[in-house]
Amino acid sequence: MRLLHSLNQKYRFCSFCEMGMMDTVYISHGSPMMAIDESIPARKFLKTWQQIFKERPKAILIISGHWDTKEPTVNVVNRNETIYDFYGFPKSMYKLKYTPPGAPLLAKRVKELLMENGFKSVHEDKTRGVDHGAWVPLMLMYPEAEIPVCQLSVQTDRDGTYHYNLGKALAPLREEGILIMGSGATTHNVGTMQPSGSPVPSWALQFDTWLKNALLEGRYEDVNHYDLRAPYGKMAHPWPDHFYPLHVAMGAAGENAKAKLVHHSWDHGTLSYASYQFTAPK
Repeated sequence: MRLLHSLNQKYRFCSFCEMGMMDTVYISHGSPMMAIDESIPARKFLKTWQQIFKERPKAILIISGHWDTKEPTVNVVNRNETIYDFYGFPKSMYKLKYTPPGAPLLAKRVKELLMENGFKSVHEDKTRGVDHGAWVPLMLMYPEAEIPVCQLSVQTDRDGTYHYNLGKALAPLREEGILIMGSGATTHNVGTMQPSGSPVPSWALQFDTWLKNALLEGRYEDVNHYDLRAPYGKMAHPWPDHFYPLHVAMGAAGENAKAKLVHHSWDHGTLSYASYQFTAPK
C-alpha cells in the first residue's frame, strides 16, 4: 500500500487548479509515410499540434493499434526505442529515430487503476519501445521527444465496450497531467486502398460520416457497438485493432464528454484521417 501511495503522489504532480482536466484525443495515424511525406494533409495538422493544444502534458499514455496482446500490457522502460514495425518502405524511414523517455511510474499507475477496476491481469513489458502508431504522430506533435511516453496494448479478441471500460478506468489520469491518446485509423481496410488522390468510395464515406455524427451527438453506446449499428462497420474495420484506441480515449473522457472533430482528410481513397478531441464537462 505504501508503494501505491508513493506512485499516486508521484504522478499527481499537477494540481487540478493549475492544469484542470486534460482532454483525451484519438489520432488517425494512417500510413507510416506520414513521417516523411509532406503531401499528406494530416502531417501538417500534427505539426501544428502545440499551437492548437497549448497545454503541455506531463506524460503521454498512448494506445496504439499496433500493439495487440491477450491481456492489457504496459511498457515499463526508462527510454523508448524506435520500433520499425513495417516493411517495404523507403530506406529513409528506417533511419528515423524517436526515443522519448519512458514513463515507468505512469505504467505502474496505469496497472494499478486497471486492476482496481476489475481488470484482473495486467502485464508489464520491460523491453518494448514505441511502435510506428506511436512514434510517427508523436514525432510530428512533440519533435523534441522530451515528454515521457508509456504505451498500453489493445485486446482485439474483446469488443468496443471492453475498451470503453478500459478507458473509464484510466480517467483519473486526466487530473494528473497525463494526455491519454488513442492512435489508429477511422477507417482501416488495407486491402481496399487505392493510389493517392483516388475518390472516396461510398462505403467508406458512409461509415466515416456515421461515426462523426455518432461522436458529435454523444451516442457513445452506438460507437461501442459499431459492428452492429454502423453502416459498413465490418468493411471499414475487418479487424478492430485500429479502432479500439478510439474507444479507450472516448471512455477515459467519460459518458458526458463532448467530442470535437479536430482534423479530417482522406488518402488512398479509403483511408480516413479523422481525428477527435474529447472534453469532459467542467
